[in-house]
Amino acid sequence: MGRLARGGWHREAGTKVGHQATRQRPWVVHCQIVTPSPSEGGLAERPRITHLCLSVTWVLCLPSAGENGPGGLRGHPSSEWEGSVVGAQPHACSPFPGKSLWELVLEQRCFPMLVRLVLAWFEEGEETTTAFVEPLVIMLILVANAIVGVWQERNAESAIEALKEYEPDMGKVIRSDRRGVQRIRARDIVPGDIVEVAVGDKVPADLRLIEIKSTTLRVDQSILTGESVSVTKHTEAIPDPRAVNQDKKNMLFSGTNIASGKAVGVAVAIGLHTELGKIRSQMAAVEPERTPLQRKLDEFGRQLSHAISVICVAVWVINIGHFADPAHGGSWLRGAVYYFKIAVALAVAAIPEGLPAVITTCLALGTRRMARKNAIVRSLPSVETLGCTSVICSDKTGTLTTNQMSVCRMFVVAEAEAGSCLLHEFTISGTTYTPEGEVARPCGGANQFDGLVELATICALCNDSALDYNEAKGVYEKVGEATETALTCLVEKMNVFDTDLQALSRVERAGACNAVIKQLVRKEFTLEFSRDRKSMSVYCTPTRPHAAGQGSKMFVKGAPESVIERCSSVRVGSRTAPLTATSREQILAKIRDWGSGSDTLRCLALATRDVPPRKEDMELDDCSKFVQYETDLTFVGCVGMLDPPRPEVAGCIARCRRAGIRVVMITGDNKGTAVAICRRLGIFGDTEDVAAKAYTGREFDDLSPEQQRHACRTACCFARVEPTHKSRIVENLQSFNEITAMTGDGVNDAPALKKAEIGIAMGSGTAVAKSAAEMVLSDDNFASIVAAVEEGRAIYSNMKQFIRYLISSNVGEVVCIFLTAILGLPEALIPVQLLWVNLVTDGLPATALGFNPPDLDIMEKLPRNPREALISGWLFFRYLAIGVYVGLATVAAATWWFLCDAEGPHVNFYQLRNFLKCSEDNPLFAGIDCEVFESRFPTTMALSVLVTIEMCNALNSVSENQSLLRMPPWMNPWLLAAVAMSMALHFLILLVPPLPLVFQVTPLSGRQWVVVLQISLPVILLDEALKYLSRKHVDGILGTVSQAWSRQPRPPLGPQTTLGWPLWCHLVGGARGAFFVSELTALGLS
Repeated sequence: MGRLARGGWHREAGTKVGHQATRQRPWVVHCQIVTPSPSEGGLAERPRITHLCLSVTWVLCLPSAGENGPGGLRGHPSSEWEGSVVGAQPHACSPFPGKSLWELVLEQRCFPMLVRLVLAWFEEGEETTTAFVEPLVIMLILVANAIVGVWQERNAESAIEALKEYEPDMGKVIRSDRRGVQRIRARDIVPGDIVEVAVGDKVPADLRLIEIKSTTLRVDQSILTGESVSVTKHTEAIPDPRAVNQDKKNMLFSGTNIASGKAVGVAVAIGLHTELGKIRSQMAAVEPERTPLQRKLDEFGRQLSHAISVICVAVWVINIGHFADPAHGGSWLRGAVYYFKIAVALAVAAIPEGLPAVITTCLALGTRRMARKNAIVRSLPSVETLGCTSVICSDKTGTLTTNQMSVCRMFVVAEAEAGSCLLHEFTISGTTYTPEGEVARPCGGANQFDGLVELATICALCNDSALDYNEAKGVYEKVGEATETALTCLVEKMNVFDTDLQALSRVERAGACNAVIKQLVRKEFTLEFSRDRKSMSVYCTPTRPHAAGQGSKMFVKGAPESVIERCSSVRVGSRTAPLTATSREQILAKIRDWGSGSDTLRCLALATRDVPPRKEDMELDDCSKFVQYETDLTFVGCVGMLDPPRPEVAGCIARCRRAGIRVVMITGDNKGTAVAICRRLGIFGDTEDVAAKAYTGREFDDLSPEQQRHACRTACCFARVEPTHKSRIVENLQSFNEITAMTGDGVNDAPALKKAEIGIAMGSGTAVAKSAAEMVLSDDNFASIVAAVEEGRAIYSNMKQFIRYLISSNVGEVVCIFLTAILGLPEALIPVQLLWVNLVTDGLPATALGFNPPDLDIMEKLPRNPREALISGWLFFRYLAIGVYVGLATVAAATWWFLCDAEGPHVNFYQLRNFLKCSEDNPLFAGIDCEVFESRFPTTMALSVLVTIEMCNALNSVSENQSLLRMPPWMNPWLLAAVAMSMALHFLILLVPPLPLVFQVTPLSGRQWVVVLQISLPVILLDEALKYLSRKHVDGILGTVSQAWSRQPRPPLGPQTTLGWPLWCHLVGGARGAFFVSELTALGLS
């Protein structure tokens, strides 16, 4: 055993490890390779600075007497470590710079709502009993906004904080001032430290292996690579400086777990410079982008605010001539204030206060439906974003495939004569660990071939894994390595001894056939796998041997080339035959065929040594002699396995293609396997040329930036990738305005999950991935993603319906208030009534519209343009026309009471327009009580007409273009119930004290209700006429235009805020618009 002394030189050509410690960079490892100088015949330095030291051949010096450490291995003393880190703690990942509670509260965009709160108090006036209603509602929303906003910020930081789970607490180091191995805090390890790790340990830093103290060293690094199979490590140099993490076989990465073995390495990277630390830095640097729905609602709020501002200013300016009317006491200032309050009331009417709550409810209901389809949504806006997804970047293992290795083919030798051999091939059904499947061959079952009995025996005994039935989940799971579990499952499917399995429980069924074999043969010991011989074996004896020492066998499994090279014979049924060169080549040709092409199976050769050495003569402590014991083998057969595609995925990918969604496979597996899986799933055709459509991470790096952008737009397969590749792929796709859904399950996927519009984590994935994602798949199934996309499209379709329903209502309210202000009529609706309609009466039917059944062809349409406006063109005209009718009808109802109602004052229209001039001295109003213009009846008529028309509008909104005769309202029973409830609430405020006083209304007579219906019902006929025009004339034109849109590169999207709007928008219309967007924020949408 040698030592690796810090700063020490080998007496011969070798390596110097220097620890260049400074206050600024205490964590850099300096490696120098020392070679003899050709000119001087001595030593010359060839400096090479690297953090990973991949290509350095580490040399252990011979220890001197009395040196410390196991085997004489020695690191630098603690005193040197203390001096090297003065003023620095390099290994401790710097805590995420989270914001204080008050900083988060102040960032919740509450200023516009505070302005609106003051205006609401002002517009109500101090003398009325309703002055508290709207300010109280806004105050509650303000508090909810701050609470939910802060909670969301904290939740966003949880993904980064979850990385702490993988940071090791302790580490074992070897230092020259202490005897033996000492345990220290992992944060105290510095580059240059000699670190020891063993099975069960969590690696405390990125280590370059210098010695493996066991037969083999296997590491579970799935948190970094996403691949569940543990990796065999070695100490040899990796000459490729650009090797991806999967290929850095001489490195141990911080946070990964030692699955088996024991080793020593030198720390080469710590803290944020480890691979785990780099992921933490990437996640902290990602700025979350706003979803399409959030951007649309923000834009809608800004447009609405500007429009409201213009209208409010116009109303105030037009009435300047009425500022000095007698009703204002002749005071110009009081008149100006009065009409300012009218303008603010107009803003109240224009903003759909109920829309945020309705959108939230619709999205929440969508999340419940998605949860039933195994898609758990963590962020409400992502529900709608799924509907415009244009690219799905999916991991291979566990999402497109089952992540349950299965043997699908095997062969044994049927004949071996005349220099050639005939193979019996079998296919095995089943794609999971469930021990059920058919072992099929045209000429008979599995148990009719003697060679299969020995093959099953090897699979059962040359195996340290098992099947287990999870009663809680109701599924079979692996215990141990995936490859060996596949062999265990194969034995159960073969059932070579015809074991009766009918009466067994599922728990007993998991290992019944394997148990039969293990009862017949006893495993004595195992010769573990090693890289040099690429095989492992077990020494077994029958449980009832004929004589002492007789009947013992060695069962071997391993890489076909290595095992078959050591075979001298072949099993043919119950006898053996010599293995000729021709037969050997035939067998290897079949294995090469299975391992390439469209199958790319992972093949294992199975063999026996029928007369092994006596176990007393075997030196089991010397693994270099294992290959001698595994010679003179008899080839039994070969099994081919793969991680099979999920059966339902191919159909889902076909649906995605019809829906205009491109599916891209991104995997850490090799390119050949990835392309083969793509062909099996239909991503590529069977004979399709994959040039420029499939790339490895290395090939992608070799492209220019513009070529990378083009590759991301055309490729459907990326193999052997690292976390940085995923993030760059997402960025390039976003530059084309693609809406990207990215799947992942490991820590390495977290930055890309956070960057993508839709991050989708696997239910079996890490806590970091789940925290960074917007959606979690509880079944890890690609089909659940497609179902979620379909649900997202349906939700958006329904959302358009209730948004337009609410907007038409608000347009009607604006028209109502604008007409009364322009014509000088008494107020038809007061602010508290408008708030009631917007928040409550309209809210129930709007929410029920979220239950509208989806269109049957919803997955036959192309993804919608994410820049498509919520309301534009013909649809804007349609709902403007409906809104104008609502406004005219509302004003007409109030005017009818003054002019025509039997219980009204019967004034003429001129008197009504000049009601502010009403006084006892004015002859125009002789015999008229001026208090009649403050009656509650006209506002009640107007409010009743508004509510009734909105209920008719809700019935019209079951379908965007289909007539009520084809899609009647009872197709959505929730809508009928909501309409009934809204009308009941309207009668409640009319009849139940003290609500009539609060809302300034009064009960109506039967005749008055007849007039309300006569004014309201024609809106159904108007909307039917507009739907007819849409079906017959407009849809064809709009369909042609929508097919023509193409995605253009979009500009960078920075944080959007409402605080940049014009000052007047904040004070009047903008305050309401900002309030609207802030409500969305409070409800988790903006």
